[in-house]
Amino acid sequence: MSSPLSSPRRIAVLIGPAPPGRLDKALARDVPEEAGLTRSRLAKLIAAGAVWRNGAALTDARAKVAEGEEIEIELAEPVEIRTAPEDIPLSVVYEDDALIVIDKPAGLVVHPAPGSPSGTLVNALLAHCGDSLAGIGGERRPGIVHRIDKDTSGLLVAAKTDKAHAGLAAQFAAHTVERQYTALVHGVPDAADPRLNGLAGASFETGGVLRIATRIGRHRTDRQRQAVLAAGGRHAVTRVRVVAPFGTPPAAALVACWLETGRTHQIRVHMAHVGHALIGDPVYGGRRRLSEKALGPAAAAAAAAFPRQALHAATLGFVHPETGETLRFAAPLPADMQELARILGG
Repeated sequence: MSSPLSSPRRIAVLIGPAPPGRLDKALARDVPEEAGLTRSRLAKLIAAGAVWRNGAALTDARAKVAEGEEIEIELAEPVEIRTAPEDIPLSVVYEDDALIVIDKPAGLVVHPAPGSPSGTLVNALLAHCGDSLAGIGGERRPGIVHRIDKDTSGLLVAAKTDKAHAGLAAQFAAHTVERQYTALVHGVPDAADPRLNGLAGASFETGGVLRIATRIGRHRTDRQRQAVLAAGGRHAVTRVRVVAPFGTPPAAALVACWLETGRTHQIRVHMAHVGHALIGDPVYGGRRRLSEKALGPAAAAAAAAFPRQALHAATLGFVHPETGETLRFAAPLPADMQELARILGG
C-alpha cells in the first residue's frame, strides 16, 4: 500500500525478531541509529500521529507490533524557536556538522531563563551555527547537554543534531565524560589534616587525592542553594588534587577537580563542605578572608575583590557521538584567574 506521507523526511523502520511488547520500545530498538531518535522523542511523534502502519496512524505507544512489519515515521522540518539569534562573540574550540565545543567566558549565561531572556550562549549559538543546526527534538536549536554556571568559565559542548544530542546525553548520564576543573580555594586540602580525616564523605586516595562523596540536593531553607544532605538528594563524587599551595604557611591553593558525577554547583558545594570554599564564591564562600600574614596584604585584597567564583572548566573529553572518535579538549586559565594565581604566588 502506498504511504500517506507527504513530507520528504520519512524514516522506514523494519521491526526485527522478537520485538518488545509495545510500539515505542520496538521503535527505540529498531529505528536506524543515524536518525538519532530517542524513546521520548518517538513517544511524542506517536502521540502527534506521525507514526504509520499500512496507511493508518498509530497513536498509542502501547500498540503491539509484529516481526517483519514496516513502520513509517514522518519528521517535520525543524521549526524555528522564539529565542532570537544574537551576534555575540564566541571562542570556538572545535566544530563540525554534529557538535560544537565552546570556551565560555565568565559572565555568559548558558540558556535563556526568566532573569536572562537574551544575551545567552544559546542566542550566540543560534547566530553562529545558523542553518547548520539540523534540529533537536523538532526545533532548530542547539542541544545543550550540560551547563556551567554563569560566572564559571571554560569548556562546554552543544549538539547540532538529534543523534549527537542523544549520544552526548547518554555519555553524561553514564558519567563517562571527562571533566576536569581548575579552582582557586581557601586553604590547602591536606591528608594530614585531622579535621578532613574525620569529616563524613571525605577520604584520601593514592597520591594525596581528596575524594569527596556525599549526597547533594536543594538546601532545606534556601531554595536557591544546593547543600550536602544526610539523606535524599543525589549521589555526588568529586576528586581534588593540589596543584600549587600559596602562602607561608600555606593559606590558599590552586587545585584540580575531577567530576565523577555532575550535580548542580557540585564543586562549589563540595569544596565548601570540606572547608576549602572557592575564592570569590558569593553563595558558598561565606565571609571568609585570606590571611594577610600568610599571603601579604596585596594578595589578601586581590582575593577579597575577586568578582566571581574562581572556577574554570579546563578539560572536556568524550566520544564523538557520530564518528566514535575520542575527543579531548583543554582550555587555559582565563586572564583573571591567571592574574589572581600570580598575585597569590607572590
